[in-house]
Amino acid sequence: MTDVALPVSKNQSRPVSAAVGARLKVRYRAERRFRAYGLFALLLTSVFVVALLGDILIRGVPAFWQHHLVLDVDLKADVIDPSGKREVEALRTADYNALAQQALQEVVPGIKGRQARRTLSRLLSTGAGDPVRAAVLSDPTLIGTRQKIAVLISADADLYLKANGKGSGGTLGKGALAATVSGDDVALAAGGPEFTAALAEVKTILAARARALRAEIARISGGNSDAVKARVAELTGEAEKLEARAGAKDQPEELDGNMPSLLVGWGDALVKITRLGPDKVEGAALLPAGDGGEIKAGDWSLRRYATPENARKTTDQEIAFLDRLVGAGRIENRFNFLFFKAGDSREPELAGIRGALVGSFLTLLVTLVLCVPIGVMAAVYLEEFAPKNRLTDIIEVNINNLAAVPSIVFGLLGLAVFLNFFNLPRSAPLVGGLVLALLVLPTIIIAARAAIKAVPPSIKEAALGLGASHQQAVFHHVLPLAMPGIMTGTIIGMAHALGETAPLLMIGMVAFIVDIPGGVTDAATVMPVQIYLWSDLPEQAFKAKTAGAIVVLLGFLFAMNGAAIWLRKRFERRW
Repeated sequence: MTDVALPVSKNQSRPVSAAVGARLKVRYRAERRFRAYGLFALLLTSVFVVALLGDILIRGVPAFWQHHLVLDVDLKADVIDPSGKREVEALRTADYNALAQQALQEVVPGIKGRQARRTLSRLLSTGAGDPVRAAVLSDPTLIGTRQKIAVLISADADLYLKANGKGSGGTLGKGALAATVSGDDVALAAGGPEFTAALAEVKTILAARARALRAEIARISGGNSDAVKARVAELTGEAEKLEARAGAKDQPEELDGNMPSLLVGWGDALVKITRLGPDKVEGAALLPAGDGGEIKAGDWSLRRYATPENARKTTDQEIAFLDRLVGAGRIENRFNFLFFKAGDSREPELAGIRGALVGSFLTLLVTLVLCVPIGVMAAVYLEEFAPKNRLTDIIEVNINNLAAVPSIVFGLLGLAVFLNFFNLPRSAPLVGGLVLALLVLPTIIIAARAAIKAVPPSIKEAALGLGASHQQAVFHHVLPLAMPGIMTGTIIGMAHALGETAPLLMIGMVAFIVDIPGGVTDAATVMPVQIYLWSDLPEQAFKAKTAGAIVVLLGFLFAMNGAAIWLRKRFERRW
């Protein structure tokens, strides 16, 4: 009895045996399982891709927005142009940062002490004077007037305003306070236990720290060395002190930089608590507290920042100034055009990707000019004109092997040949383009040969039959029909080159480049290397810059691959 390969159905003219039907069911179940496995793999891959892209977007979007401080800047003539000649060089080199700092001092009046003024000045970026300079250079008639200009704030202040490390909101006080002010020292006395809950929270933190020390003691107490015993004794003493402080429920506590920050605010005043009791606190004025007096219930609030000041980039004094500026409507969140207009910088708020974008463009331009004509001509020769012998077989094998060689090998080749032998300029797009051309050339040759093979032989045979030469048949008929496939392979190869980092590191394109390159022989960097450089920097603000640069790079890669798909669909021919 023979097996039946068709599915069992009610309309079958011939019945099948039970054994055949059972085997068919097993086959179909196996096929359904295989389809389910494939669908599961596709869904799992999609989840990973969406999670990766979503994480990059969440981290990168903040880089495209930047907080600015709007100031009323007095464009003093004696600072900008003391000579009054309105010479461009004098206008360009004036101290515009000083004008921005003076305008900032006017926004937050009453600040006393050199340290507080320095803290206020640190809120501004080192490039805060650049918008002021740009306004004056564009219109020198503004000198001597007062203009509203938005300037950059520091990266740490920007992170705080983006809610990175921002504390919880304040809770309104239920009782009245009596404020006693002596210089920057402020004492606040309540008629009842207004601060009992805050004191209990501090005691809980002390108890938790004592438990952590006890756990550390238990972990290391097994050692017999003198150093271990000394360390155990030290930790035991610290734990006992913390436990004693935590057990004294009503005893006031001294709050240092390792404890959560507690701030009391009323009106325009803000006081940081340094000594906390159940009904009385002492602290230092972060914003002027006036002459003191009675503060009514509901007119004051207690604010808490869980992260200790020593563990934050933004100090309590800076937070006080920033909140005052936000309340005054001086802070604006704008699209960060500087990210696309500026080159690299050591200051996160001033760093941009324009230099890397121009460097990538020049490098890919050199790569395209070199590898496309050579790759296409090599593919045409190997496919249409080269004799089929052992030599061409060796060449074809080597081309296929070169396509699989690790990219860093091409970087070593470029270092040895282009830099050390030919003495070409280091970190230049010219050298980078040469290295990437060697990397992409095998891919373009293979793609071009495949596109040429896909053209039906009858096209060339018809041309030859009408009297065309072999060369005319190839270049007038075969090559134009293969061009869509060649362009698709070229775009995919260029996208591969755009994302390469290792070979460019070997030829010195990892250098810190501030200026925008003006030609293929100028020092430059490229997008992948710029991302690598930023990812290695310790500043928190560069993390968002890194993710933002990745978003831009992925956008270019998606655009190039999308163009390849469109070309394939647009010029696809059915033979």
